[in-house]
Amino acid sequence: MKPLSDDNSHLFIDIPPAGADDNLPAFERVSLLLRENIINGHLRAGQPLPEIELAALCQTSRNTLREALRFLHGEGLVNYHQNRGVFVRQLDKRDVRDIYKARRHLEMLAIATPSSISELHLQRLQDHISRAEQAAAQEDWRTVGTHSLRFHQTIVQMLGCGRFNDFFSVLLAQLRLLFVSGAGEREFQLPWIARDRELWSLLSAQQQEQACAALRDYLDHSEQQLMQTFNHPY
Repeated sequence: MKPLSDDNSHLFIDIPPAGADDNLPAFERVSLLLRENIINGHLRAGQPLPEIELAALCQTSRNTLREALRFLHGEGLVNYHQNRGVFVRQLDKRDVRDIYKARRHLEMLAIATPSSISELHLQRLQDHISRAEQAAAQEDWRTVGTHSLRFHQTIVQMLGCGRFNDFFSVLLAQLRLLFVSGAGEREFQLPWIARDRELWSLLSAQQQEQACAALRDYLDHSEQQLMQTFNHPY
């Protein structure tokens, strides 16, 4: 990870190794990079995105960066503030309700479709739980949150639909912007590790009905927790 500048030492961008995304148009590649950094917790709600430093860090032109930011604005991930620049978006209660409506449709559909659950998916789910547990042992709550999100991303990937995957990636980035950070992050993230493991155990045992009930309860409590943060910030 590389800092954008000394004045924004808390703002980082993680640059992954070259991969299949290199074949995308430049603005799509940059927008995907920034979206992934939101999901991973490196870019947080309300953070400024200084154009010159960010373009240099993404190894792209300022024109390409502007196009990428317009794309992210269309995805609801950044906002423009007149005379101030571009900022990572801050979401509200209405966003929570919309996000969880979509989550229920996609994740419940995946869990309720037994033929979609393969050994590979179960292994990926287990890997994310194990990494979340390791991160929790190290008090790395940002990484715990990332693997919880990736766990649920894998659930949607079980449907085998590229359009669902693309849509849910944007949804995950929006969801990450609602996460608590700082002093309250441990209390915010800790309960969900056991809930993810419970869900994985039910899926592994092919207990579809119980898994659906567990996921429904999981999403209900998760939505309630996020709604409460607006009334009682950590």
